[in-house]
Amino acid sequence: MAERLQKILARAGIASRRKAEEMILAGRVAVNGTVIIELGSKVDPQTAVITFDGKPIILEEKIYLLLNKPTGYVTTLSDPQGRPIVTDLLKGITQRVFPVGRLDYDTEGALILTNDGKLGQLIQHPRYEINKTYVTTVSGKTSNRKLKPLEEGIVIDGNRTWPAKVRVVDRQHTETTIEIIIHEGKKRQVRKMFSAIGHPVKTLKRTAYGSLKIGGLKPGQYRYLNENDLKKIFSGKIPFTINKIPD
Repeated sequence: MAERLQKILARAGIASRRKAEEMILAGRVAVNGTVIIELGSKVDPQTAVITFDGKPIILEEKIYLLLNKPTGYVTTLSDPQGRPIVTDLLKGITQRVFPVGRLDYDTEGALILTNDGKLGQLIQHPRYEINKTYVTTVSGKTSNRKLKPLEEGIVIDGNRTWPAKVRVVDRQHTETTIEIIIHEGKKRQVRKMFSAIGHPVKTLKRTAYGSLKIGGLKPGQYRYLNENDLKKIFSGKIPFTINKIPD
């Protein structure tokens, strides 16, 4: 299937799409021996020979990883403040992967990383309403009455959240542990939701995407995901065709 040339270069890990466009315009990319300098050109990467600076490009094999992100890492590919980034934890991974969505610096738990841009877009697309499960410990002994607004939708930053599923796991005199399931992914959303009802978050961990659970992964550990794992994210059916994933 034909794809835009700059997209293919990005998939091969040559550069971002924007940088790839600059490289095309500079005459550094050729298809079947012909230099291409027009943006928007489409090529079938399965049949065409694509070269960059005279060397054939190699499309990376799609990989899918589930990481138990510890606190103290940022979910970006670089950080101007010099803080550790999540890909620092992926020892032995040579492909250029990116995190799907975000987890705050001070939040831990399940984080998917991949080099498959299509999958990343679908997981975050509102249409599929992928549930994300979190376990949080909040300050104070909260009541079911105070949790009710979260189940109905609560206004934060001028917007009403979608109804959440909330379950009390443990209730102590000074703190409460709660499981909350949402399908949105706004920045610091869970923390803002609990602050809005007067119970600031003390600790926060994401434990699942859909029915794909973090399981026994320890902080900093990761594992490869197979097709059955991906189906758990989308309630049994992946909404697009993927290349065969090794078990």
